[in-house]
Amino acid sequence: MASYMEHKDLANESIGVSRSHEIADAVHAVLERIAAAERSAGRSEGCVTLLAATKTRDVGEIMAAIDAGVRMIGENRPQEVTAKMAGLVRQCGERGYALGAAEERGSMQGGSPKDAAGRKTIPFHLIGQLQSNKINKVLPVVDTIESVDSLELALKISSRAQARGMEIGVFLEVNESGEASKSGCEPSEAEGLANRIGALPGLALRGLMTVGAHVDDRAVVERGFRHLRETRDAIANSGEPGTAGCIELSMGMTHDMDLAIAQGSTIVRVGTALFGERAFI
Repeated sequence: MASYMEHKDLANESIGVSRSHEIADAVHAVLERIAAAERSAGRSEGCVTLLAATKTRDVGEIMAAIDAGVRMIGENRPQEVTAKMAGLVRQCGERGYALGAAEERGSMQGGSPKDAAGRKTIPFHLIGQLQSNKINKVLPVVDTIESVDSLELALKISSRAQARGMEIGVFLEVNESGEASKSGCEPSEAEGLANRIGALPGLALRGLMTVGAHVDDRAVVERGFRHLRETRDAIANSGEPGTAGCIELSMGMTHDMDLAIAQGSTIVRVGTALFGERAFI
């Protein structure tokens, strides 16, 4: 268990009015920043989704972000998914939303995913690393795993998903920066690996994910994002089984989302700009 979980009640559902307003103001500012980046890049309004990265944030903080307009959340650690799941499912339900895979999913209605009861769904992604022994902990609630970086992990998720009679969305994580501290497959391996993952039963290959290079040189960061977009396009147009739906690009965070949006990002993963600096690592 992460040490900070011994000091913070992640299942807490009640936060103060001032904290709620603080989060709401931050959400609105980030949504405006995304809209400005879309306009600057000549992209259509609303083509980029804000994913709230909720590591170390409790249920009350997450629901404040949802109340302010966030429509996708992402957790880094399976143990946090477990700790927050019951409260998030209940609170979302009270607001007329279904959370991730926690409810039976229906079809796309009016451009938004809805559950069998017709409620709009708040997609719930796992964006951090996943050990194989934690797969069963996240499948009951997350609908997408963004951190699939090997065929071995994809096979294990496929097996567990089939056993549950469900389909789970996956993103292939690619280490575009080449930094040893970052996870993800090698860029040169991405197309072949995506083709194999796309054919696995129980999985839906929905896109690619990367973390931008941690450097000050904007050209280096942009190059990595651009290459991921080109790789996504090659995969989606390959004609290989299960690859046509590989359309998403999860790239860009608080510090580099503008660059990512300019290079075609469809999902930006933002934590600090929404909730402030983390008190825990």
